[in-house]
Amino acid sequence: MIKETIVSTQNSSGLAHIAPMGIHVNGDDCIILPFRPSTTLNNLLESKTAVINYCDDVRIFAGCITGRRDWPLTIAEKINGQVLQCALAHTEVELVRIEDDPARPKLFCKAVHTANHAPFTGFNRAQYSVLEAAILISRLNRLPLAKIESEIDYLRIGLEKTAGSRELEAWAWLMTVIDKFKAEATS
Repeated sequence: MIKETIVSTQNSSGLAHIAPMGIHVNGDDCIILPFRPSTTLNNLLESKTAVINYCDDVRIFAGCITGRRDWPLTIAEKINGQVLQCALAHTEVELVRIEDDPARPKLFCKAVHTANHAPFTGFNRAQYSVLEAAILISRLNRLPLAKIESEIDYLRIGLEKTAGSRELEAWAWLMTVIDKFKAEATS
């Protein structure tokens, strides 16, 4: 099963990095698949630890994709790492094995601690739309622009019907990135 999460890692200087990432989960084990090059990959290889943050504030997903990475963090409990303060739950993991790949290595991790902080009450259609749009925007250089625009048009329907202020703010950030990408492509 793939779960959309925010992965937090830190380097040897203690500088934290957060990134939205779909991770593969199987019981207490997970596989993190960061693309090369990436700060998440570098930090995880260096520290051998990460925190999987489960969050329902879609602004963080959209924010990371659009350069807004300054979200409040707190110290992890069992590993040398940091947890998103707004996480509904988090799992602290240690790297146990690597399957190297030139584009996207598989990092096999084992949970060492899990904590629940607040109940997850589900995503509305607008939150789903923002998550899917963030994934599309993270692939602007990999997918045809026409496909991205078509899917964004469909996602906008759910957004317009159910969005609150957080979802509208996150959507605006993402649409700014698409507009900039299109402007650069036509110039």
